[in-house]
Amino acid sequence: MNKADISIQSLKIADKKTLARAISWVENNVAQADGLLKTLTFKPTPVIGITGPPGAGKSTLLNSILKSLSEQHKKVAVVAVDPTSPFNHGSLLGDRIRMSNHFLSDNIFIRSLATRGSLGGLSEKTMEVIDLLRAVDFDYIFVETVGVGQSEVEIAGLADTTIVVVVPESGDEIQAMKSGLLEIADIFVVNKADHVDADLTVKNLSTLVHERPKQDWQIPVLKTIASSDEGVNELLSSIEKHTTSTSSKDKKKILLAEKAYRLIQQARMFDVNRDSLLQDISTHFSDPDFNIYQFVQRYFS
Repeated sequence: MNKADISIQSLKIADKKTLARAISWVENNVAQADGLLKTLTFKPTPVIGITGPPGAGKSTLLNSILKSLSEQHKKVAVVAVDPTSPFNHGSLLGDRIRMSNHFLSDNIFIRSLATRGSLGGLSEKTMEVIDLLRAVDFDYIFVETVGVGQSEVEIAGLADTTIVVVVPESGDEIQAMKSGLLEIADIFVVNKADHVDADLTVKNLSTLVHERPKQDWQIPVLKTIASSDEGVNELLSSIEKHTTSTSSKDKKKILLAEKAYRLIQQARMFDVNRDSLLQDISTHFSDPDFNIYQFVQRYFS
């Protein structure tokens, strides 16, 4: 199959190779990608974001979720976002090794995306990749972010349901409140719940949740031990409840507005790239009168 052969029709019956090629189009701004995206019709597939600080066990938890859904014969897509080196734009993490036993599953599609310099926890192409996956017949789409602190809240602009994963021993209940994760969580998960102070963390998070203004959706605080698959069925049950709740439906309009904003932003920045900026700055770097604000003003005209 060559580039011209990928269409919405081929995606609907796509094997993993075809879908992977379509995602590469989007990631690399291939000319045909825009036309393909404009032909998409979307299925109501729930998009589940998994976020939280580094070391919380997000990849291990997702691996356990995939195991459970695979046993239920569900079709699942995973977008796993890795941080990127600012020097060579390559991925810095190899966390996907935890999900390696699912790569060959017919019902599971896993794709890693590099942030490619994006300041938040997501690749700038995550939204388009999710939409490609929503055009295919999946039961769930999971997006795992890199865990980079305050910028992590951007997952709330893409996911129907946002799961915030924390661990007991790091005081994450306080950090969650400071970073804004409390505001974007639809479900809290205290992972590694066999550790000391797990119950205290659950209690503290539950208190913070109950202090929020009353809403239609009451945020659950769940315990899991992802390494032994404990608590995963309860988590999947909460995901199902949220994706069918009024809160999730109300959120969709906000998500569409956020997507529109990001698409317009990307279009206006299309002709600006880091390589040309680096070359231009290198030319003027030795100028004693160089002013970064005057330099960037040229891109506004």
